[in-house]
Amino acid sequence: MTEPNVEAAREPRVLGVPRMGLVLLVGVSGSGKSTFAAEHFASTQVIGSDFCRGMVADDENDQTATGDAFKLLDTIVDIRLRRGLLTVVDATNVQRKARESLIRIAKDNDVLTTAIVLDVPEALALERNRSRPDRDFGDHVVRRQRRDLRDGLKRLAREGVRKVYHLKGQEEIDSVRIELERPWPDRTELTGPFDIIGDVHGCRSELETLLGELGYETRRDEEGRPVGAHHPEGRTAVFVGDLVDRGPDSPGVLRLVMGMVADGDALCVPGNHENKLIRYLKKGKATLTHGLAETAEQLGRESEEFRRRVLEFCDGLVSHLILDGGSLVVAHAGLKEEYHGRASGRVRSFALYGQTTGETDEYGLPVRLPWAREYRGRAAVVYGHVPSDKAEWLNNTICLDTGCVFGGRLTALRYPEREIVDVEAERVWYEPVRPLADQAPKRDGEGADRAIGIDDVGAGTGSGLYVDTGYGTVRTTPESTLAALEVMSRFAVDPRWLVYLPPTMAPAPTAADSALLEHPDEAFASYRSSGIGQVICEEKHMGSRAVAVLCRDEAAAERRFVPGELGSLYTRTGRPFFKDAELGRQVVDELRRAVTDAGLWDRLGTDWVVLDGELLPWSAKAGALIREQYASVGAAARASLPAAGAALAAAAARGIDVSGLADTIERRSGQMEAFSRVYRRYTWETDGIKGLRFAPFMLLASEGKEYTEADHLWHMGVVERLAKAHPMIHPTRYRVVDTTDGDACAAAADWWREMVDAGGEGMVVKPLLGARAEARKGLAQPGLKVRGPEYLRIIYGADYTDPERLSVLKDRGLGRKNGLAMREHKLGLTALARLTAGEPLWRVHEPVFALLALETEPVDPRL
Repeated sequence: MTEPNVEAAREPRVLGVPRMGLVLLVGVSGSGKSTFAAEHFASTQVIGSDFCRGMVADDENDQTATGDAFKLLDTIVDIRLRRGLLTVVDATNVQRKARESLIRIAKDNDVLTTAIVLDVPEALALERNRSRPDRDFGDHVVRRQRRDLRDGLKRLAREGVRKVYHLKGQEEIDSVRIELERPWPDRTELTGPFDIIGDVHGCRSELETLLGELGYETRRDEEGRPVGAHHPEGRTAVFVGDLVDRGPDSPGVLRLVMGMVADGDALCVPGNHENKLIRYLKKGKATLTHGLAETAEQLGRESEEFRRRVLEFCDGLVSHLILDGGSLVVAHAGLKEEYHGRASGRVRSFALYGQTTGETDEYGLPVRLPWAREYRGRAAVVYGHVPSDKAEWLNNTICLDTGCVFGGRLTALRYPEREIVDVEAERVWYEPVRPLADQAPKRDGEGADRAIGIDDVGAGTGSGLYVDTGYGTVRTTPESTLAALEVMSRFAVDPRWLVYLPPTMAPAPTAADSALLEHPDEAFASYRSSGIGQVICEEKHMGSRAVAVLCRDEAAAERRFVPGELGSLYTRTGRPFFKDAELGRQVVDELRRAVTDAGLWDRLGTDWVVLDGELLPWSAKAGALIREQYASVGAAARASLPAAGAALAAAAARGIDVSGLADTIERRSGQMEAFSRVYRRYTWETDGIKGLRFAPFMLLASEGKEYTEADHLWHMGVVERLAKAHPMIHPTRYRVVDTTDGDACAAAADWWREMVDAGGEGMVVKPLLGARAEARKGLAQPGLKVRGPEYLRIIYGADYTDPERLSVLKDRGLGRKNGLAMREHKLGLTALARLTAGEPLWRVHEPVFALLALETEPVDPRL
């Protein structure tokens, strides 16, 4: 009997090799393995024993280094396979002992091993070795290797090699072509939309009802039985397995699902009940427990042809599916991230049965390890297997088995909408051993609501943090990561409120006007050069940046954020805005009232919102800073400069020429008065909540929706609605400008001049399109601030307008600030996307935390 996994030599053919797996080149010295590897694989994919020998001994032929060389080879192979990379081992591999460790490493990393045997005539191998001066071993070595090769060929499959290609002779070796095969679960090209359906367990009638609720049109055969269902909008159903057992009509469920899969209207993964059914159908016997007896009896009334089709269908199902570019994984019992896309008995077992402790509970059922509590993967994992009374998200995973066959509900998840659709069971078809509610995910601080921790951000290993934003990866340094962890753990608001941090904003390019540091013309020119025709200019308020997370009622706060609270107001570094917690609650209540009076809850269909804005006056937050850093400087100047002027006047009266110094003192006095006027404009008396104003400029998010795609006119419309509804809301003046229209740009510059001459800080220029649109292009800043010349005195000093100082300041480098602003902007967008998609808190916190870490980077704070 021939070995089933050993392929005999054929005419020129394609050798299928898993894209993620181990390839062993097997052959005697001189069989052409290195040449074959170089011809068919990338140089980075090939790990040779000679190369490793050279790495550890500086001599590829130093046989005394062979032991260390293979230790290095094993280490490299292990790392590459762990990272999911195709790895080709170029060594003789003719002895079982040499292959053993490599095959074990492949199994440990849950990938398949392929062997390509290069079997050349002994004379050819000997001739090649004799022609190479570095091969000084005798012919007996090659003859021994050939004996080992012959003995090992029959054992390769039994050793765990999935495929063996035996290439006989140089002609066949030269004629083959390697084709990389993607893993069976890889269906990343399918992007949906999907309707993922939980455990059906023979409840055919409920399945028909659910499909109807989802919008599918059922197709029936001549006997009226459902044999397919199609969605008119092209949606695809995905079944998580356990189609059979316990329920009244497992054949009917199979007939419907098999028809949908055959028609391309559905996908399916196997459940543990299908696995048991396969054994029964193959062998005709199995332990008829857990509902299999009912299925066996029902299938016994079907034709032999139907049973054959059922076996073929169930036996062909793949353990799990990776969909939507890797963003979605479906497996019957769920799947840990390190198993995604892998192939091994261990992976299949986990996908079918989950992970158990080996113990049983008081109901006699397996005790399962809570893998979902520790899940931190990017992909959403949708599964079934463990019945519960309600489908709930837990760390980007959700179980859809809501016990239909036990009298519960049959549940589906619309993806990517993340909407739950379910129907009630028509009756209790099978009495449950354990109450459904006992299986619901427990939220005890270790699950869905757990904030980001040291293990999530790489701070414990000193590696920093890498965040995939969808617009490129943003990295934080180990030092900034540790600093951010300190801030978040000690000073931040309750982390459940901390869903977004505002990014820093870059200033406009330095003004060409010799008397100015910043001017709108350069902002318009910058956007014009990036191909952005329309921008919006918004008045820049002199306050303190504040993020407001507001809930309609306590039920919304408990469901989504923090029980017992109604909202939070925090700074751009995540700290509570007010030290007085009661004052903070009062402000939150007024802002909630503004949203209510503006009718936004119903208008947006939400019970919570996130707003980004400025809280006025500046002194409400920066009172101590104004007193200690600005007012003290002004007071010192007013006390010292007149005295200095008097002393100089006395010196001049004595005939000493101090005119130059006197002019300087007079100029300094005028500059200091201007300096004092600036900070005074941004302070006014407040008494508790009285006198406070909030100037929002973006509605960031609400339930299931983030608004970074909306253009800024839409956001200004929301602000105007809020301002009309409540006196605490401070409106923002704005105008839209065509950057290609010189007159429009000049008029906007005049408008800016009017505002700054009247004491305003300046304006912010943004592309009119939504914030996400420009990030997607990656060509322009999301906003450029253009500050007035008087305001800049408190940034650069009262005397910064002196020509010699201004000429130095004009040489400011903006590259680092621009890069920081763009990276932080991408992180902010990522946090909002994850928040509104319902991802777990640690996933939302990842970009928030990275943004906080970037704020510690050394960038000129005056920019």
